[in-house]
Amino acid sequence: MLFNLPLAIQTFVSTFLWTTEPSFTDELSPLTFELRHQHGLTNASRIVFSDVKPSAGFAQQNVYRIPRKRINVPRPPSKEKYAAARKMSMEQGMSMSLDWRDDEVDGPDVSTKDALLQFAHMAYNAYYPDNTTDWYDVGDRGWDKSTPHGWLPGEDGMRGHVFVSSDNSTVVIAIKGTSASWPVGDGGPSTAKDKLNDNLLFSCCCARVGPTWSTVCGCYEGGYKCDQQCVQDSLARQEELFYPIGLNLYNNVSYMYPDANIWLTGHSLGGALSSLIGVTFGAPVVAFEAPAEKLAATRLHLPSPPSTQHVTHFYHTADPIPMGACTGVSSACAIGGFALETRCHLGQVIRLDTVQKLGWSVSVNTHGIKPVIDRILGPDSEWPDEEEVDQPEGGSILNKLWPWPGKDKHEGDNGTKPKIRPLPPPKPAAEVEGVDGVCTDCFSWEFGDYRKPSSKLS
Repeated sequence: MLFNLPLAIQTFVSTFLWTTEPSFTDELSPLTFELRHQHGLTNASRIVFSDVKPSAGFAQQNVYRIPRKRINVPRPPSKEKYAAARKMSMEQGMSMSLDWRDDEVDGPDVSTKDALLQFAHMAYNAYYPDNTTDWYDVGDRGWDKSTPHGWLPGEDGMRGHVFVSSDNSTVVIAIKGTSASWPVGDGGPSTAKDKLNDNLLFSCCCARVGPTWSTVCGCYEGGYKCDQQCVQDSLARQEELFYPIGLNLYNNVSYMYPDANIWLTGHSLGGALSSLIGVTFGAPVVAFEAPAEKLAATRLHLPSPPSTQHVTHFYHTADPIPMGACTGVSSACAIGGFALETRCHLGQVIRLDTVQKLGWSVSVNTHGIKPVIDRILGPDSEWPDEEEVDQPEGGSILNKLWPWPGKDKHEGDNGTKPKIRPLPPPKPAAEVEGVDGVCTDCFSWEFGDYRKPSSKLS
């Protein structure tokens, strides 16, 4: 039949019949990571590190194999220009235009359960320090051995782990989340500072949940009114805020590994801090069950990059904290002294509806990283795989446009069954969490400049 057509039409149709989509066989090989360092904070707010021996047994897992892919990340033209833009926004309320670079880098491929499981183990291990006193900081002259007077087991401060690939090409910074008797862990010496950071970053107005609450700043104006400038100034002046400490941590790690690509991960508060740091430096991030940090980024006056899709948030609907549903004076969060009221995340989101699909009850008891590891991502996962039938692979373009009679519409050209996807794909956070693509935090509050201009930073 084909050969009865004019030659020009034969050529045109043949192009579609025997043309297949290009196959990409030059995929990047996975990276193998091992735990190399712990990071901690001294009483003098110095970032310090401790080397971890391969034989150390305090980590649940010693080797992590993570697939990667090429991604684009927006990065500021320089740290100096980024800082200048942030300062202008803080002091003058004006935005400075930045010439963001669109850099192509190796990023984590988070399309599989196993890849996410590796990051989840890293985030989990960050809660557990090695009982060592061999700490050092990074001085201007290279390695500067010292004995810190601060972060040791039994003292507070931001801490976590540093994982490095076997070829030293990539580093993963894992930041510990909130240590509390609820909803994760068994409490600890960093609980007070963790709670302070949670209530500063993720509350609507200084953690004023009810009239009897001791707030973390004095910006409440009565009713549901809050002085916006006061809240922003409180974040800028707070010496125990973990965000600037996280920037220092990132700079220290980049000094130790100047040629390496840096990723970040963390659970809960650690995940939110990882996101804020990742947006600042243009570093890929994988965060678990993190309270929503978009409002904090605005209050910290972080210059907004053209995209934040290099940040991936993973959480499920039974956890009220990332859902922004652990609110009100009678909530479990409020009973524990936490005001975790925000619901809008940066970046992209993988949200699993464990309430509808698995019948989980909404509870802060599901907030820990262990339920994610044991019940969702691990070998005994309760989460069912999903069928992907909208874009079958293989075969000619013509067959995709006009399927042959008798072929199942869900089968590929070679009779293949639809792909099975282990997890839903990441989607922009505003698409998942918002209405018509717009997500709003603290909608019941009214924010404004209710105080005299003298209350602003000079």
